[in-house]
This record gives sequence, structure tokens and C-alpha cells, in this order.
Amino acid sequence: MAVEQPTQPTLGDQIYDKLFHNYVWRSIFRTGYPNTPRNQMLVVATNVFLHLHPTRIHRTHVKITHTYCLGGLTFFMFLGLTVTGILLMFYYVPSVDRAYLDIQNIQTNVQFGQLMRNMHRWMAHAMVILVFLHMLRVFYTGAYKPPREFNWVVGVVLLVLTFLLSFTGYLLPWDQLAFWAITVGTNIAGSAPVLGPKTRFWLLGGFEVGPDALIRFYTLHVIGLPLLAAIFMAVHFWRIRRDGGLARPL
Repeated sequence: MAVEQPTQPTLGDQIYDKLFHNYVWRSIFRTGYPNTPRNQMLVVATNVFLHLHPTRIHRTHVKITHTYCLGGLTFFMFLGLTVTGILLMFYYVPSVDRAYLDIQNIQTNVQFGQLMRNMHRWMAHAMVILVFLHMLRVFYTGAYKPPREFNWVVGVVLLVLTFLLSFTGYLLPWDQLAFWAITVGTNIAGSAPVLGPKTRFWLLGGFEVGPDALIRFYTLHVIGLPLLAAIFMAVHFWRIRRDGGLARPL
């Protein structure tokens, strides 16, 4: 009787072993390569970059017309705004003497500065439009109903933060349009009952638009509001998964 000889590993098998059976891979993905349903679920559940993604989704969620990816596109705009905003910070100083000149310098002297600023501006416009359309989609499909009402409130908070990000960024060019837009906006805020005058004073750091207002709007725009938005986005994504993924069609 012939004895079956052990087969030699092919080049593909050797490459596979080197890629997915090494120390680096095992230190990141402790369940091994996700080639079985069980390993796929374990990888998603144990990896910090994947744990917000559901291990299983309903077949209706595969269709792009179910959500039109409005939430994902909004998050993508936020990431793009973060990157372009950090790049713009290298060339901008929030000073009344330099703010307008720095914007002109970015547009005329900095390499790809005009493109960088335009990308930041148009992505900001797109984020406002996308988050508004996302809220409309959620409302008209009834995705805000129990048990998802908490996530609807989180989404409303994110909508307000998006508007505030756009509002605070409007003053930074320090031109006539920005100056008078912020003047009108803060006057509207000051007209609110009880807390209106204090809110206006806190935003401006005084009684008129000046250096203190520029510093406060800059700090809110680049640190305070983005940090809050990132925290609420994480809660928003986590809540979607805990509620069983996306809402089913009506």
C-alpha cells in the first residue's frame, strides 16, 4: 500500500503564514485571521478600531438607498475639516493685527494654501447640509422612535454643535463680512431672555466684537467644539450598535 507523502507548502501558503501567523499580527488581532464566522465576530468584538462596527447587519441595510450614507459622509467631512483645519493653524495667528493678513498670505503665498482653505470652507458647508439631510432622513423613516430616542437627542446635540462650529469659524478671517455677521449673531443671542446678555458678554469677552472675541471664537472653534463633537459622535456610533444597528425600514 502506497504511503501518502506530505505535501510541501506552496508559495502562497508561505506568504499567508508570514502575513497572518506572525507576532505583530497576533499582537493586534488575537483571534487569528478572520476566515470563519466565529473569528470574524471575535475580531470585531476585540479590536478597538472595529468594535463600533456590528458583527452582523440586516440585508436591508446593505442598500445605499436605506441611509444614502448621510451619517458616514458627515463624519468624513468632519475628518477632512480636522485635517485641513490643523494645516491652516500652522499659518494663522488669532490676532486682530494679523488674522486678515494671514488669510491673505495663505491664499497667495502658501503652497496649495488657496486649495487648503477652499477645501475647509466647502467641507464646512457640506457638513451642515449633510447633517441636516441626515436628520431629515432619520425623522421621515421613524428611526428616532423607541428605543432610539436617546440617540435622536445626541443627534440634535451634534446638529447644534455643527452650527456652532460654522458660526465660530465665520469670525476668523476678520474681514467686514465676518465682523458684521458675528455682530448680528451675538446681538441675536443677547436678545434671549434671562441669560441672553450674559451669553453675549461671554462670547465676546466684552460689549463689542474685538480681540477678546477673536481669541474666544478661535479657542472654541479649534479646541472646545471639535472635542465635544468627537465625544458625542463616539456616543452616537456606540448607541447605534447597542440599539441593534440601523433602524429597519418602516
